[in-house]
Amino acid sequence: MNKKIVSGLAIAAAATLALGVVATSPASAAAKKTVKLAFEGPLSGAYQGLGKDQIPGVIWALDQYNRTNPAVKIELVKADSQCSGSVAANVAPGVAADKSIIGVVGTSCSGEARNSFPAFKAAGLTMVAPSASAVDLTDPKQKSNGFPYFHRVVANDSFQGPALARYTASGNTSPKYYLIDDQSPYGEPLIKNDVTPTAKKLGTIVGTDSVAQKTSDFTSVVAKVKASGANIVIYGGYDADAAPLFKALRDGGYKGILGGGDGVNTSDFPGLAGSAAEGVRLTAASVPFATLLTAAELADFTKVTGVAVPGLYAETAWTATNVFIQCIKGGALTRAAIQNCVTNGTFTAADKTTFKFQRYGDPSTAALVGGWVVKAGKIEYDKVA
Repeated sequence: MNKKIVSGLAIAAAATLALGVVATSPASAAAKKTVKLAFEGPLSGAYQGLGKDQIPGVIWALDQYNRTNPAVKIELVKADSQCSGSVAANVAPGVAADKSIIGVVGTSCSGEARNSFPAFKAAGLTMVAPSASAVDLTDPKQKSNGFPYFHRVVANDSFQGPALARYTASGNTSPKYYLIDDQSPYGEPLIKNDVTPTAKKLGTIVGTDSVAQKTSDFTSVVAKVKASGANIVIYGGYDADAAPLFKALRDGGYKGILGGGDGVNTSDFPGLAGSAAEGVRLTAASVPFATLLTAAELADFTKVTGVAVPGLYAETAWTATNVFIQCIKGGALTRAAIQNCVTNGTFTAADKTTFKFQRYGDPSTAALVGGWVVKAGKIEYDKVA
């Protein structure tokens, strides 16, 4: 991401404090052998909503495994990279240097992934991401790809972008789009490469804008949107920036549809945006985890994590963690063995479907993108977008 860290000392401190080991069951210390998995994503900072929604899925998966009293226990290391490429570049080497970490659930954000690749590739450390969705991460034609160590269980943005254009235009016979990105490694390509072609087919793009993250004054953006005659505004970026933008648009009198991708679709977003969140249409290549669980499973999830309603991508985080768990159950206890298992294995997702990873790391299963809408301050699943 295009985050600016104030000083080198701040970066070093963040990297030092970002790693914490969490024992996932009281019996961990008594295990015959213990290995570690890291979760790398935003657990603090402006974009922490993504990580906060995902990590309960990781914690629950590990607790389910560890309570079976296996011969090999798994500990969780939390690597807080704040959805920032700059922070990730300093956190990832610390993760890679811990030889007991044999896999990484992550990253959450695409910029984190890009800047973690050098350390993880050099260390032979396999990644399985729950939500890093930028297309280039698995594109063999791009130097920024993570081959052969990066894998993800989420569909890339070549699926989400068209779905976002369709979903925001649902019920509109003459879509007039105004497209805005946050200049990030996630938001900019989502809008320019993945939303734009479908928006052109469905209607008219009446304006575009590119607004840096952490912008506080959206006066000029609001004026341009209103002057354009747009009836749909789509934002490519994250919740903490979408919230003030959408507030400014509503306060400025814009009455049309507001939409965003999975970076906006966090449990924090309704609170951040207040009344401006009402009616916002959101997408993500996921389904609500709670809909896949029995009542007993959901109660157990809540007991273990303290979270009553699983957030977005708790489901994919659970699936990513279970990729590693399956490999560990099969005897893969080194980084090289994990890499071989993840590359060649067949795995079971939270929805009980099976999948493999394609050569460059995308999942082999059909990519469905869901549509959500904010109603009465809550994000509610609507339909396949």
